[in-house]
Formats: sequence, structure tokens, C-alpha cells
Amino acid sequence: MAAAAECDVVMAATEPALPDEEGAKREAESFKEQGNAYYAKKDYNEAYNYYTKAIDMCPKNASYYGNRAATLMMLGKFREALGDAQQSVRLDDSFVRGHLREGKCHLSLGNAMAACRSFQRALELDHKNAQAQQEFKNANAVIEYEKIAETDFEKRDFRKVVFCMDRALEFAPACHRFKILKAECLAMLGRYPEAQSVASDILRMDSTNADALYVRGLCLYYEDCIEKAVQFFVQALRMAPDHEKACVACRNAKALKAKKEDGNRAFKEGNYKLAYELYTEALGIDPNNIKTNAKLYCNRGTVNSKLRKLDDAIEDCTNAVKLDDTYIKAYLRRAQCYMDTEQYEEAVRDYEKVYQTEKTKEHKQLLKNAQLELKKSKRKDYYKILGVDKNASEDEIKKAYRKRALMHHPDRHSGASAEVQKEEEKKFKEVGEAFTILSDPKKKTRYDSGQDLDEEGMNMGGEASGPGNFFFQFG
Repeated sequence: MAAAAECDVVMAATEPALPDEEGAKREAESFKEQGNAYYAKKDYNEAYNYYTKAIDMCPKNASYYGNRAATLMMLGKFREALGDAQQSVRLDDSFVRGHLREGKCHLSLGNAMAACRSFQRALELDHKNAQAQQEFKNANAVIEYEKIAETDFEKRDFRKVVFCMDRALEFAPACHRFKILKAECLAMLGRYPEAQSVASDILRMDSTNADALYVRGLCLYYEDCIEKAVQFFVQALRMAPDHEKACVACRNAKALKAKKEDGNRAFKEGNYKLAYELYTEALGIDPNNIKTNAKLYCNRGTVNSKLRKLDDAIEDCTNAVKLDDTYIKAYLRRAQCYMDTEQYEEAVRDYEKVYQTEKTKEHKQLLKNAQLELKKSKRKDYYKILGVDKNASEDEIKKAYRKRALMHHPDRHSGASAEVQKEEEKKFKEVGEAFTILSDPKKKTRYDSGQDLDEEGMNMGGEASGPGNFFFQFG
């Protein structure tokens, strides 16, 4: 901040002074010198006080306003500094440092076009002024960053906008507009703590800033704190009734909250069809609200599971975890649907994800159960071999065995080709093997529970002598 680094020691040209004016000028000059001393010590508050005394004594001296502007800039009070810088060049249009400070204030506040005009005027007065040349380049760079950011915001390339605003803020650190745009894009990227921090900093300086209130509400809205979000949107609209973004966000938040609550109510009442419709309508309100939509997808998945539309339920839960890959409830719901559709490998994968995230006894047991079902699914399915349900009675198992044993008995295929005979013999042995296990209550229990059926001498080799004898008893 070269323009603010030094204080002016020259006095503006004035008309011949009267004797009492000479005394006032000497006193003003003394105040200015004391101000310069405090400025050199970086005691900017005291410097400000003495420059103000100098201005009070001699209000038409451009350099006094210039010095006070420099002090205010060092205190970060660019808007107040701008007023003093502008007054200094009104009093003396040839005051180069006054134009530089005016431009610097405009640039710091984000008004790059006005800054360019001030730096251009400084260059007209001193075309070799290196600071004016550099600041003019900086102002044009900010204008370019603004243009790029505007285009990228329309393209929803929010990362690029954040990048542009970070670069612009290096030259315009006091620009609330740039900070707000950055914060809004951070919210759209799901970087809520960063966005909230920027908005909160602005609100500490200006509690009535409608844009900051809007961004604060937007963060809460996207974090599924909809009721609190509405409060901030309403407050923003009180400050700026025509704030279009706050108006749209407030409307969406209220509609989303109402639809979700109606859907929850219908679900609790057992009206699953209505709940499905309401959750679907809620999902259409705002595709940008990732966290709430993840919950809505999971809720609709739960509805689909109640309606026994398990494939649809799986798809909804998958959409939920795509939006929020930390959403444990969606993983659990999808895993259960995988279990119900006998997709055990997928169920194990989901339960492993859940257990890695939350190592509870319940999650450990769910994983263990899924792993057991996966192990069982990789054995021979004796129920399928006999063509019976897993809840088949002893009599049903016997009848099914007799039917399948007759169907695949070697004597029935003695005239077939060697290949067919071999295949039918294999199936006959499997039928006998299945009946050996399912007709014995103890073995059946161990098979159903997934225990190792080779333990305790259980025969898994397919010898059909026992069942074969039983078959001939039926004959």
C-alpha cells in the first residue's frame, strides 16, 4: 500500500493569509507533524486524531485529508478513507497521491472501474508513476476476474468462481460483494463451514447485510436445518424485500419442509402409496439440496421396501448414498434389501462399509449374518435340488424326493447316451444327498444355520445308498 505508506508534508496552495489565519495554519501544521510522528510509529488511531485536529484548524488543505485517508486505509476503514481521498482531490485535482488513494480505496472496496479512472487521472498527472501503473493493471485484473466469475457462475462451475474471487480479493480485501459470491459458491460446493465463516465475518461488521443473511440461511438450508434457514431468509427479506435469491430459497425451504413432513405423516399412517407420491414431489423441489434429497431418497426407498418393490428401493438408496456417501441409514436400508433379494455379496459390502464407519455390536452382528448368508448361498442349494420351499414340511420333502429320484433314476435313462446317463446319475446323487440332509432334523438344522456340514462326520460326498434304500421302500 505504497500510497498509504507515506504522509504528505506539503501544504496546498492557498491565498495570502491574514495574521490570525497564519496562527491557525502553524497550529494545523503542528498537528499534522504530530500525526506524521504517530503514523511513523504505526499508532494509526492517534495519527487519525491529530490529522483530524489539523483538518479542523485548516479544512481546505488537501494534504491533511490525504494523510487522514492514508491512516484510515491502514486501519482498514476504506469507505471512510474514500471520502477523505475524494475530498483531497476536490480541493486539489493535481494531488497525485490523492488520486492514488482514491483509486486504492475504490479497488479495495471492489469498484474496479472507478479505481481505473482514479489511476488513469494519476497517470495523466505523472505518466511515469510506477505505483499508478501497477495499480491500474491490478484494477483491470479484478475486472477480468469478475467477468470470468460471472460466466462460470452461470455455468455452475462454482470451483472456478471461488478461484476467481480469491484472486480478486487479493486486490479488493474489503469487498463484501466478492466475499458473498465466494461464500455462496462454497455453500453450493457443500463447503458449509467455510461459507458460514465468510458470511459470519460480514455480519459481525454489518448485521443488516441481506446478502450475508441469505448465505447464512443457504448453508443451514443445505445442511437440512430448514426451519433455522427460513428464519435467516425471512430476516434477509426484511432488510431487502426485493432480494430475489432469498425469496426463492425461502419459498423452496418452506415447500420442502411441508412435503417432507406430509410424506412422513403418510408413512406413519401406513399410507405408503401417498407417502411415495409426496416424497417424489419433494425431490422435484430443489435438486441442489443434496443432504435433504439424500434423506428423501432413503425415505422413498423405505416406502418401496414396504411395498415390496425391492429393486426400486435399492435404486433409491443408491441415489441417496451417491448424494451423501456418509449416510449410514441409506447403506443399512439398501443392505437389507440386498438380503431380501438374496444379493448377499452386495449386502456384505454395504454392511462392511457401515461397520467401518460405526463399529457397534448391532452393525457387527448384521455383517456377520450377511457373511453367513453369503457362505450358505455358495453351497449346494438342497431345497432347490428337491424343488421345495425352505419352509417345506417333512412330508413335502419326502414327496419331492420321491418325485425327483424317480425322474433322475439311472434305470430310466439306461437307453440314453453316455453323456446323458452321466448327467442324470449326477443329479440322482445330488437328490439323494439333499434328502440325506433335509430328512434328518439335526442335519437340516445345521444346514439351515449355515454350520459346516462336514463336521461331526456328516456325509457331503453324494453317496446315495441311504436315500436310495428309502426310494425303493416307496416303490
